Amino acid sequence: MAKKGNENRKQGTIWEKEAKEFLEKKNFQILQENFHSRYGEIDLIAKQGKYLVFVEVKYRSNEKGGHPLEAVDARKQQRICKTAEYYCLCQGYGENVPCRFDVIGILGTKIIHIENAFPFQK
Repeated sequence: MAKKGNENRKQGTIWEKEAKEFLEKKNFQILQENFHSRYGEIDLIAKQGKYLVFVEVKYRSNEKGGHPLEAVDARKQQRICKTAEYYCLCQGYGENVPCRFDVIGILGTKIIHIENAFPFQK
C-alpha cells in the first residue's frame, strides 16, 4: 500500500509541471525547480523580464480543504522569503536584483496565477 505522503508528492510533481508549462507559455524562463535549503523549498524559480520570480504552487482537487491560495499563509511566505534570500546568495545575485513572489493555485484543472502575491519578509 502506497503511503499518503508519497501519493501527495506524486500529485504535487504533476501539478508543478502544469504550472511550469503555464508560466513558459507566458514567456517566463524557468531557472530551477524544487530548490531546497534548510529554510524550506521553492517550487519554481523563474525570470520574467527584469524580475527574478519565486513561485509557490498549491493544488486542491476541490475546496473541501480550503482554496489552494489560502494555503500560502504568513508562515509559509516567511519560509519562502528566507529560501529565496539563500538562493540569491548561492547564485551570486546582488541585493539590487528585483524579486517577486508569485503564487499559482490550481483548483481542479483551473489555474489561478497571482503575481506579486506577497512582499519580501525577513
